[in-house]
This record gives sequence, C-alpha cells and structure tokens, in this order.
Amino acid sequence: MIVNEIFLSIQGEGEGVGKPTVFVRLTGCNLRCTWCDTEYAFYEGKDMSIREIMKEVEKYGIGRVCITGGEPLLQKESLELTDRLIEKGYEVSIETNGSLPIEGINKKAVISMDWKTPSSGETEKMRKENLKYLEEKDQLKFVIAGEEDYTYSRNFLEENREKIGCEIIFQPLGGLNIKWLAKRILEDKMDIRVLPQLHKIIWGEEKGV
Repeated sequence: MIVNEIFLSIQGEGEGVGKPTVFVRLTGCNLRCTWCDTEYAFYEGKDMSIREIMKEVEKYGIGRVCITGGEPLLQKESLELTDRLIEKGYEVSIETNGSLPIEGINKKAVISMDWKTPSSGETEKMRKENLKYLEEKDQLKFVIAGEEDYTYSRNFLEENREKIGCEIIFQPLGGLNIKWLAKRILEDKMDIRVLPQLHKIIWGEEKGV
C-alpha cells in the first residue's frame, strides 16, 4: 500500500470526536475539493505492507484507528487492512469521500462518508446508491461553507431522509463559524448533529497531528 503518514491525534470529526485515535492516511484521491486541506496526500507516500502498517499502529497503544486519505478506497488493500485491524480488536473507522462504492467495507467498521456540498466543486461526483449501505453506526457528513451549502444540504435531506439510516452531521468549514450553523439548524428544526472540525480548532493546518 502507499501510505502518506501514520500518526496519533485527537479525532476531529464525527461520532468519535475528541477521542485519541491513530490515523492511517493513505495516498491518492480522485476528487479535488476546492477547500481540501490534505493536498499533500494526493501524491506523497511510501510503500508499506499491511504487516508494516499494523506494527506501526501497535506502537501507539491506542485501540482506535481511522483509515483516511486522500481517498482510502482507491487502494483495494484498504479493505483487507480494515479486516485485519478489526480482527486484532481495534475500533476502526474509515473516512471516504462518497464517490466510490462502500458496500465491501467490513460491517464492524464505522463508515464516515462525506456528501460534498456545492462549495467543494465535486457535488456531481457523489454516489447516491451508497446511501442504502449506511447503517445506524455510520455517519454522513456535510461540510458547510455558507448559505448555499446549507440550503443544498437541507433540501437534499428533505428529499432523501427515508433512504438514510445513519447519523447526519453538519460541520462548518474550518470548525470556527459554528454559531451561525447551529442557529440555522434550530430555526429549521432539523434533527441532526452539529459538530466543529475540532482538529482545525486545536492545530489549524499543521500536518500529522
């Protein structure tokens, strides 16, 4: 596999927010979101076997692992890595951008799937059939950069709510303008979860933390 970096940090997004987690960032992405903060993961990385990755993860002594990218599902071995980690007793989440099939992912893993909003420039790449594979333990995340993104996401959920069986999360871009987003959700009585991008608040744009 081509691995960009492996590091210990605080989970900044989703149901595990705030928890110490080992991140395995794989190299490569098929999207080019306008606000991407991990462009260095498009090409930079080194060859590692699954065994080598497992040994590196074990060094941290933490029972949670997040497989991320880039887009981890571009490397088919990411599914085997997920299986191996789960077999070893790790809590595993896998962060995917919503444009590739997710049905092959181990059922014990938490799928953290994005749905790209208009400000990303990649909305048309989303794979709608993925929605039916998301279970109660999983999460569907919308990054909201402004009113256009919010309106789009609200309308999308109104049209597709019955197809979505997982937690829905709205996050303000950068994690800072959360008050505006919280007020909009309360005004519209949307029964969803609002979270900051906690890692952005703690470390900004630093790599490997």
